[in-house]
Parts: sequence; C-alpha cells; structure tokens
Amino acid sequence: MTQNTYRPLPERLESQNLGTGAGALLWTVPVPGNWGGLRPTMPSLLLLFTAALLSSWAQLLTEANSWWSLAMNPVQRPEMFIIGAQPVCSQLPGLSPGQRKLCQLYQEHMAYIGEGAKTGIKECQYQFRQRRWNCSTVDNTSVFGRVMQIGSRETAFTYAVSAAGVVNAISRACREGELSTCGCSRTTRPKDLPRDWLWGGCGDNVEYGYRFAKEFVDAREREKNFAKGSEEQGRMLMNLQNNEAGRRAVYKMADVACKCHGVSGSCSLKTCWLQLAEFRKVGDQLKEKYDSAAAMRISRKGKLELVNSRFNQPTPEDLVYVDPSPDYCLRNESTGSLGTQGRLCNKTSEGMDGCELMCCGRGYDQFKSVQVERCHCKFHWCCYVKCKKCTEIVDQYVCK
Repeated sequence: MTQNTYRPLPERLESQNLGTGAGALLWTVPVPGNWGGLRPTMPSLLLLFTAALLSSWAQLLTEANSWWSLAMNPVQRPEMFIIGAQPVCSQLPGLSPGQRKLCQLYQEHMAYIGEGAKTGIKECQYQFRQRRWNCSTVDNTSVFGRVMQIGSRETAFTYAVSAAGVVNAISRACREGELSTCGCSRTTRPKDLPRDWLWGGCGDNVEYGYRFAKEFVDAREREKNFAKGSEEQGRMLMNLQNNEAGRRAVYKMADVACKCHGVSGSCSLKTCWLQLAEFRKVGDQLKEKYDSAAAMRISRKGKLELVNSRFNQPTPEDLVYVDPSPDYCLRNESTGSLGTQGRLCNKTSEGMDGCELMCCGRGYDQFKSVQVERCHCKFHWCCYVKCKKCTEIVDQYVCK
C-alpha cells in the first residue's frame, strides 16, 4: 500500500481547551494588593522590583530545563504511586507551567511522553553518529546543554524528532490499552481498499497521538509572550514549525497493514488496520528534511520569512532554522559544543565521518584494538548453535 493521503490532520484535543494560542499566556497572575488610586511607597516599589527579578530568574531556570529530561529518568505510572505521596507532576523537572497543568489532567500519559523523548534522543544519536555534532547529551535537565540555545539546523532536527517520538509513543499506548482517554484508531476506511478486505483490527491511534503531542509539546512555546518581530519570537516560531514537522512525519507515514486469514494460508480473507511506520524511517525522513532545512528570519510583522527569497517557501512538513550552526570542532562552553577531540574517525572515508573532516584538520592518532567476535557457527540437531570466538587486531583512529 502507498502512504495514505486520505486522512486530514486531526483537530486539537477537544476535552480540554487550554487557551494556548500563539503568543498567549496560559494564565495571568494579578498583582496582589489594591492601590486605591494611591501611588505605591518606596518599600512597595522595592518589593515589586524584587518579585519581578525573582520571576525573571525563575523563567531563566525554566528555559534551561526541558521536558526532554523525562527521557533520562523513567516516570512512574499512576498505579505505582503511594497514597498520600507528593503528586508526580510537582516532582517532574523540565515542565513549563502549561505542560505541568497537562500533566495534572493526563497523568498516565507522562510515562509515555518520557518513552517518546527517549526514542527521539536515540534516533537523533543514530542519525548523527558520524557527524561532528553527534546529538550527545549532558548530565543535567537541559539534556543537550547550551547547544540548544542556538537556533541551528541541529536544534531544528532535535525538536522535530523528539515531537515525533511523543506522537509515536502515545499512539502505541492507545492501541495497547494503556491510556483511559483513548483506544484503537477510529480512522475511516481507505477508499482504495478492496471491498472484500475487512477494515478493523486495532490500529495505532495516530490521530490522538498527534493531537496530544501538539498540545503538550507546543505548550512551552505558546505560553511565551515576546515582542513582535523580536529574535525571541523568531526562535519560538522556529520551534513550533519544527515540532509540527516532526508530528506530521509520523502522521503522514502511518500506513495500512493487513493480515491474511483462511485455511492453510489461502488468504481468502484480509483484515487491515492503520499502523505506524518504523521510527527509523521517520528518522530517515527528518534527516532528509534537515539536509534541506530553510534559513529563516523574523519579519517586523512577527512572521518567519526566507533569508533568500529565491528558495521555495517551506511547507509545514519542512524544517527551518534561524541561526548558522557552529562548526562543533572545538569544545566551547558558551555555545555548548563538546568538540571532536577523542572521537573515532574513518581514515578511508571522504565523508563527515572521515578523519580529515571529523578532526577539523587537527590530525589524528592511530592505535590498535582487539575485537572479539563469534565465528564459525554451526547448527547442531536439535536445537542449538555453537560458535567459536575469533579475535582480530584492527587499526582505529582518534581525533587529536
């Protein structure tokens, strides 16, 4: 079957309208006290200034965190909580106010959001395993460190693949009956499906997965309120665009799967359902989008526009970026680059994994290592395989 094009994108979650319009705050907090038309005294102004300073500092700390940190520490499922214990949502690091409210409403989803984040991180590390920036994580709640503060191509891919991971995990959890608010997919029967094939089974609920991921992942961006045309607004719009591209990759690649029924495998009857694509295929597609990502800038009207108008306008399925990428050659604390010193490289390759490019012209060291592999395996009746261990000395190269 070809990839489906018959399903429109689902609407937002209907059960909870959280008012997360672009540029709007989820909640407004009134300033305490009633001035009654009187001018505040100096101590009052000092208190207000202190409160504003603490609020700004808290916002900076929140920005340093990320919901990606759910991937690093497994989230307990609701049935594992002890009665009277502190609510799970108050213990989870990296959540924005909007995401914390969603956590309270959909607490059983959080474990699967963590699984989705972990899936996205692993796929990112696979796709960039042979590049200078290899999607490495750091030991704090920002997960990827300061490098994510730069609106680069790499950041664009990371946002997209992690959002895709959430859609993937939530859709599967629905199908497996792990979530009380969703079940098997209810998507309509494809028009091109043969009449004698049954449409049913228990498909992956990618519609619900898409809707929930849109609400949760985008909440952090939509609750921000930046000045129109500012660099901060440009970065927010960039993140929203790449989140959507990741979700659509999963949604669009979901396809029809079928199973035969009949005597002696005659396949006289087929049952079909909607099934997610392997996540590796999603990662491959997003990597292609990374290679063709569009350079954007924020306009005075508060919209992203192409830096070079000769290129085609990006679609909602394309990745965009607003900052050039660092070269990632040297360790740089300010940008979060870990550098390539000590990285393995391929002496014979002319690609990004080759020693010349990977080591940024600094040269490389050669050393020999011993590799042990199973070899000369034989099948013995019945029923086991017996192998020998073979050792081989291989040359390896490491960047200086």
